[in-house]
Amino acid sequence: MVTESGPAGDWLVVSPAHLQAMVAHARAEAPNECCGVLAGRDGRVERVRPVANADRSPYTYRMDPHELLRAYREADAEGLEVLGYYHSHPATAAVPSRTDVARAVDPLAVYVIVSLASEPPEVRAYRILDGRYREVELKVG
Repeated sequence: MVTESGPAGDWLVVSPAHLQAMVAHARAEAPNECCGVLAGRDGRVERVRPVANADRSPYTYRMDPHELLRAYREADAEGLEVLGYYHSHPATAAVPSRTDVARAVDPLAVYVIVSLASEPPEVRAYRILDGRYREVELKVG
């Protein structure tokens, strides 16, 4: 599950392939939002796990609880920690919406947003706590 300390530092590292996987998932689910789990170690993503959006909506997402549980179990089985979550904004900027902020329940997680509102897609990462968000560095490498 999510670590006590969260990712090492105020950043999250994703490989170009993981970034491409999140963007491809966002494009495949458009016009609806997509969502998924980011698992890894020490702030470095090692697994991008798509999860079905139970809302099936272009404006909100809610991870299917059965798939989310499977994603947690897969991470545990691989010795990985859940570092955060990702979702898409098909037509708006990669900034947390009021709904995103209200629904964020994990203060240690990094929330990655993939925006398809521009080309190339914009991808940004945040921490969300107590109704507020702040951007964290998303390192690709």
